[in-house]
Amino acid sequence: MAVTTRERGHRTQAQRRAETRAALLDATIDCLVELGYARSSMQEICSRAGVSKGAAQHHFAGKAQLMAAAVEHLATKLKQQRTPDAESLPDGPARVAAAIDLLWRAYSGTLASAAMELWVAARTDAELREAMRPVDRALGRSTLEDLATLSGDLPRQNLEMLYWLTVNLTRGLALDAELGGDPQRRAQLLEEWKRIATTLYAR
Repeated sequence: MAVTTRERGHRTQAQRRAETRAALLDATIDCLVELGYARSSMQEICSRAGVSKGAAQHHFAGKAQLMAAAVEHLATKLKQQRTPDAESLPDGPARVAAAIDLLWRAYSGTLASAAMELWVAARTDAELREAMRPVDRALGRSTLEDLATLSGDLPRQNLEMLYWLTVNLTRGLALDAELGGDPQRRAQLLEEWKRIATTLYAR
């Protein structure tokens, strides 16, 4: 019986490329969260990833493209870990509050910290801004479609309004967390928004 490449313990070129790309993206997120955008140099990222700068250039044309891809990479990982089945969510009005909790988890924590670093930098960095825009739009569409699947019979217009109001609220709360705001106050604000949203959008 022939011995396959996998059985010999060897990685294919495609596997090595995927591993190198993932290592660069994970290192980029770590640097953004720990050091901020300005100090997240290609040299530091490559050092953490165990990859040469030359090898990194085979995957990403520059720092802006790497940064945008890293946010998309993290969002995809979080989505795989956290998106529940529709059957796991409560029925009726309680589903609106559950959807808000889902969006809060998606738009807070590590993803919020990394994305916030990039959007602040993108204000004065045209190349980064152009790299981030399509990623941000694609993530928004993807999350909205996932929410539509989970939201049951909530009308599309109401769903989109609920989504954008919640995303902008959670981004503000995430910024408050970064600035050392009161966690109890954030929790109260989130609960108040769930109450208001349930009243407005639950049918």
